Amino acid sequence: MSEYFDEAEQRDRAEREAELFARLAQHLPEAVTVSEGLANHLDGHDLSAITSRQALASLPVLRKSQLMEAQAANPPFGGFANADALRGNRVFLSPGPIWEPQGLGADPWLAARALFAAGFRAGDVVHNALSYHMTPGAFIIEEGLRALGCTVFPAGTGNTQMQVEAAAALKPIAYVGTPDYLMTMLDAADEHGFDLSSITKALVSGGALFPSMRASYAERGVRVMQAYATADLGVIAYESAHEGELVDGMMVNEDLIVEIVRPGTDIPVEAGEVGELVVTNFSTAYPLVRFATGDLSASMTDVSPCGRTNMRIRGWMGRADQRTKVKGMFVDPKQIGQLRARHPEITGVRLVVSREGTSDAMVLRVTGEGVDAERVEQTLRDVTKLGGSVETVDSLPNDGKVIADERDYES
Repeated sequence: MSEYFDEAEQRDRAEREAELFARLAQHLPEAVTVSEGLANHLDGHDLSAITSRQALASLPVLRKSQLMEAQAANPPFGGFANADALRGNRVFLSPGPIWEPQGLGADPWLAARALFAAGFRAGDVVHNALSYHMTPGAFIIEEGLRALGCTVFPAGTGNTQMQVEAAAALKPIAYVGTPDYLMTMLDAADEHGFDLSSITKALVSGGALFPSMRASYAERGVRVMQAYATADLGVIAYESAHEGELVDGMMVNEDLIVEIVRPGTDIPVEAGEVGELVVTNFSTAYPLVRFATGDLSASMTDVSPCGRTNMRIRGWMGRADQRTKVKGMFVDPKQIGQLRARHPEITGVRLVVSREGTSDAMVLRVTGEGVDAERVEQTLRDVTKLGGSVETVDSLPNDGKVIADERDYES
């Protein structure tokens, strides 16, 4: 059995680079004919001349805030989606809010390669516990599973007892979902006497996989690997292994161009320097060029010991802005602003994200006279689609932070 999804993973680095930029010089002029928003964004640039990383760096970075503004002015996609690709296809709404269309063809989000690297193979029965509601998370992975030849149980999120009972009956060999929910399922199975020992491998995304969490899964006989994905782009990078041992960092997916830029600028950083990860894809349905993820990472210059030759990054290293992922969903400072606008009695606000056991937790700390914590808590749920508690405090630090991520990513 091959260790690699296809031969592309072992290409000579210079060969891959040349092929990517030869494709890009053809792709960009075509992309702006189907994406009015992208055409406006790149107006004035000779797109056929973008044949190298240096040339690509001359184009402006597209930030999510710009995309959100375009969508608000021209809903739903701000002119960035190919209208022909929407027919007979899915569209999604992620927190922000921001709309995303599904791409064309099998595995449009490029998930199959990451699943293969995590040990998934044709015929595997897989429990998919990502959200099927409004957002594309579950579909990103499901389309990759189906392209790989796996059988998928679309469990979705919530209703843990029913999910455990279903998994005990179906006996899936693999799990996909957020890093912490599998532990919730395993603990519930233990409590109620169900056997989930059939699950021996998992690919997780949508949250932090802490080293202690990975070790706990290993003790229970589950090898867990992770993929770095976004709703806009799909799977950007994924973990790999060599001789059964996890390889440091993450492999950049084939058919994407990844750059690391100085946060808030269009300028690439030096190799190994931490910066904001920006991505260019080759999608004909939703072409994105130098799209800023808002996530921090850094490139790794050495070739992976797993034998894959593509660019490697250190994985997710925090946010370049204050948008923060909680339980697989992004919470944006604009959403906290919306909450504050609904409650004029609030004079100061800070959302604190922490850990409670193996799960993410949110506490909204507010200042002001006459604050009704229960009403504010309901508004927090309304605007973020996530639960959290509300605490009234006398004061907050004067440091400009609206969202404070206090999770420890080293343990």
